[in-house]
Amino acid sequence: MKRAQRIILTGFSGSGKSEVARLVSERLGWQAVDSDDAIVAAAGKPIPAIFRDDGEPHFRTLEHTVLSQLCSQPKMVIAAGGGAVLSAENRRLMAQGGFIVCLEARPETILERLRPQFESDPVARPLLATADPLRRIRELKSFRQPYYALADHTVHTDGLTMDQVAAEVVHAWRELSATALADAGRPAALAAAPSAREADAPYSAPPGATCVVRTTSATYPVFVSWGALPDLGRLMADAGLAGRAYLISDSMVHARWGAAAEEALRTAGLQVAWHVVPTGETSKSLETAATIYDWLVSQRAERGEAIVALGGGMVCDLAGFVAATFARGLPLVHVPTSLLAMVDAAVGGKVAVNQKEAKNLIGAFYQPRLVLADVSTLQSLPPRELISGWAEVIKHALIMDEELLRLLEENAEAIASLQPAVTTEVISRSVALKAAVVSEDEREETGRRTILNYGHTIGHGLEAAAEYTGMLHGEAVAVGMAGAARIASRLGLLSAEVAERQNALIARFGLPLRASGVDPAKVMAAMALDKKVKGGAIRWVLLEDIARPVIGRDVPPELAEEVVAELLSA
Repeated sequence: MKRAQRIILTGFSGSGKSEVARLVSERLGWQAVDSDDAIVAAAGKPIPAIFRDDGEPHFRTLEHTVLSQLCSQPKMVIAAGGGAVLSAENRRLMAQGGFIVCLEARPETILERLRPQFESDPVARPLLATADPLRRIRELKSFRQPYYALADHTVHTDGLTMDQVAAEVVHAWRELSATALADAGRPAALAAAPSAREADAPYSAPPGATCVVRTTSATYPVFVSWGALPDLGRLMADAGLAGRAYLISDSMVHARWGAAAEEALRTAGLQVAWHVVPTGETSKSLETAATIYDWLVSQRAERGEAIVALGGGMVCDLAGFVAATFARGLPLVHVPTSLLAMVDAAVGGKVAVNQKEAKNLIGAFYQPRLVLADVSTLQSLPPRELISGWAEVIKHALIMDEELLRLLEENAEAIASLQPAVTTEVISRSVALKAAVVSEDEREETGRRTILNYGHTIGHGLEAAAEYTGMLHGEAVAVGMAGAARIASRLGLLSAEVAERQNALIARFGLPLRASGVDPAKVMAAMALDKKVKGGAIRWVLLEDIARPVIGRDVPPELAEEVVAELLSA
């Protein structure tokens, strides 16, 4: 097999693409080109001037033209612009005969590298022209991360010299590029994710927002920070929500955070009414929803008056279901207080109640008006529930973002103990990944959002078989991910090393890899009723590698039964 005749370096500004391209070209005897320099030469003016005078669409057209020219030439090392990967057609061009390497760096490293350039020429680095440049880097990098993760290989540049990075790029090209090019479906696969615009990036959101979810049915901001709850009323007012607010919570959350939430709302001039449900998954039912309908009728709730879901995933799902169905829709605000709710249930618009045989079977897609996640509320979670929530964060890293996975691996103890800075960063990144996927595929029509079900086929089966008692959602998903890795390994999709890396991180956060006390036959029966079943076959989400999920229906039933039995054996 022939190696690639081009190496394309992607990554954020400050990752070292231009210098590494030069060093790699010297080692290989090739030509090095910076695509941004080529764009400036073609346009006759600096890139900030192109954005200012002509707008982003014109810049992206120039960028595509330049990349088309560069990607038609052999023996080239191309340093691509930081946002070039946002275009599906650019990714296709890069993949056709080229080997794509992403240069990764932490936001702190990027800021340290870019600051001298900004101080000498602020116009050249408008990214840093803000009161909080580190936050801006984090937000924009989180927005781009799913696209950077599509590279054939990633080099983590923190702590390395540019010579060391160049050596790693050359080594990866020699060892991996021929195999990458042999995959005929690779260009189409890289182009499968829709194009995005920098104008849609999180830093364009309302002040303080971590990201924005943009779907065909709604656009709304997500706020993630430490100590954010007092801002609830102000943010609702900014979103045009006034009058009465109907807070729905469970008994435990109401006792701990109800007064603070009510004060935030009343301070902003909203009237408040409460409905508190028993804590636990058994409250997520049609019967409980009916009692809330009756309460709203007694309150004479009107359209335009918001339901505020204050609590964990159960409350977000239940209150969202009520908001979607009462009076044909009331505005919905999510205030998640559990980790699971912050990174999963509150973002994406899936609202539902359980049916006896299956979880979330009765529901709808209904987007909130805003989401406010106060990370400090996690301090009041029972340890087991907090641990359970890390399963969804780990899942996001496994299916979309190796850099987030590395952050979890290197800071597991600090994150598990809720050290404010790193915990907020991890949760913000996880939320931004979820928001990006939901924005691409709100209703699971293209298949993109389906990847979020990694670990959930077996996980939901476990929960249903246990009748939603005895096992928390994250615990079930953790076991489900362990099962999915076993299946993928036995199908020859996933290496033993990656499966072990996954399982080691799951265990390090205190999550289970096996379950007990559940009938395997009941699990299989519940899996057959899962929402992901299509044409009578389960659509499994499996991994080929970190950030390489695949969706398929070709898992032999006997293999699934075998793995489920192993997971449930004593």
